[in-house]
Formats: sequence, structure tokens, C-alpha cells
Amino acid sequence: MEHRNHTSVSDFLLLGLTEDPEMQPLFFTLFLFVYLLILLGNLLIVLAVSSDSHLHTPMYFFLSNLSFTDICFSTTIIPKMLANIKAQNQRITYTGCLTQVCSFLVFAGLENFLLTVMAYDRYVAICHPLRYTIIMSPTLCGSLSLLSLFMSLMNALLQSLMVLRLSFCTDLEIPNFFCELALVLKLACSDTLINYILAYLVATVFFVVPLSGIIFSYTRIVNAVLKIPSASGMYKVFSTCGSHLSIVSLFYGTGFGVYISSAFAHSPRKIAVASLMYSVVPQIMNPFIYSLRNRDMKEALRKVISKIRSVG
Repeated sequence: MEHRNHTSVSDFLLLGLTEDPEMQPLFFTLFLFVYLLILLGNLLIVLAVSSDSHLHTPMYFFLSNLSFTDICFSTTIIPKMLANIKAQNQRITYTGCLTQVCSFLVFAGLENFLLTVMAYDRYVAICHPLRYTIIMSPTLCGSLSLLSLFMSLMNALLQSLMVLRLSFCTDLEIPNFFCELALVLKLACSDTLINYILAYLVATVFFVVPLSGIIFSYTRIVNAVLKIPSASGMYKVFSTCGSHLSIVSLFYGTGFGVYISSAFAHSPRKIAVASLMYSVVPQIMNPFIYSLRNRDMKEALRKVISKIRSVG
């Protein structure tokens, strides 16, 4: 097989969800609508939290961070997909592909860590209510957010730099609508053993450990809730955790679904559709989950929308 060094790689081909030209306008319209919905929903969450003093608490601070992360996550993927559909050009440059891989890892990792921190916040609020404001101080909240970002950046940079050492074959077709690390590694002609070891190690440390932390937090929360004598008290506690639990289930459920489908699905199109589930669906659902289940958020959103209408 012909080999060529990565310095001579000019671009990759993103095969997308379908090759049917008649379906392209439909996909363009659909994903443009989805992207605008993600931007609007998450931006409203950020504005509501920042403008309402009643929401200046650790829980909503992390929620606004999560919404901002969702905006960045979607912006990493969808605009390039829309541009390719509009131009009827499936190409992405080598630099653009590597940038997309790095950005995807940053924001996926950051979302993962933020969900873990939010679980810890709920654990402290329910199991240590009298010490909540002391433990979850502004300094700790800011430090946890910065630490999450730092760890995500370090992982993404390390993984991306490891890709730079690879040589690629002449067949540079990626069976997806964005550059994903695992699919890029499959195109390499040089030895990728170290890359895969690093990827699996990171997956264990950066995803299994945070998920274990979430499970531990909610185990302690459930134990605390079962000791509450009144049914109304139990309902109140569970309602404060319901939104976060829904987002966690959506994020990890779609992620594991993609992993399983990638392991057993032989069709590239099925893999692309599965990737769509965890790269777009959680980001579009998060604002709806929090705005529909949270009374304070509903009121804050009403105020923001009223201000926007009055300005308009």
C-alpha cells in the first residue's frame, strides 16, 4: 500500500450522513434549525443566570458553564457540516480536521467534568445543607470549573499532538460528518498502538472515574432522601436532582450507545447516525430539560425574554 507522510496530507473527505443529493437540502435545513435552536436555548440559559441575582448560586453557575460548553461543542461540528452541504464539497483540510478533533475532545471532556461537579454540588446541598454555602464557596466553584477546563485542554492537546506523529494512507475518507479521533486513527498507515493505548487510558480515567463519582454522589443522595420522613420533602429533593439526572442519562446513554453501535455496526452510515445522537441531541435537550423542570429558571427566562421584546 502506498504511504505518504502526514505533511503531504492536504485534506480529508467527510462522507456525512448520506450521499443522496436530493436529501442534502433537507439535511441543511434540519441542521441549521437544530444549530440555531441550540444557540438560542443555551444562550438564554446563560443570560438568565447572569441577569437574575436569585440564580447566582453554585448550581446555576455550573449550569451556565454547561450551556456555554454546549454552544462551543455544537459550533465545533455543525457549521462545517452546513458549509460542506451548501458548497457540495465534502473536503476538510488536514489542519481543520485536527482542529476539529482537538476542539471536540476539549468540549466533550469539559461537559463530562461539569456534569460530575454538578453531581457533587447536589450531594453537598442535600447531604450537608448547613455547610453548603461554606463548602461550595465562589473560590471552590471557580477552581473546579478552571480545573475541568485545564484537564480537558491537556487531554485534547496530548491526543492531538500524538496524531501529528502519524503518517496517513491515500484513502482519506472519514465515514462521519465530523473528524472524530477514532476514525482519524483508522486512516493512519503508521503504527497507532501508542495512540490507542493513550485513548483507552484517557477514556478510563476521564470518563469512568467521573461517572463513578456521579454514581457515588447519587448513592449518598438516595440514602439521605430515604431518611426524610415526609413524602413532600422527598419529592422536593428529587425534583432538584431530576434535571441533572436527565442530562447525565442523556449524555452517557448516547455516548455508550455510540460505543456499542460502533463495535457491532458494519455500516458507516449507521455509525454516523449514532455519532449524531451524542454530538447534537444532548446539546439541544439540555436547555429544555432545565427550563421545563425548574420553576426559578422558568421565571428568569420569562424576564430575559420580556427584556428582549421590550428592546425590540
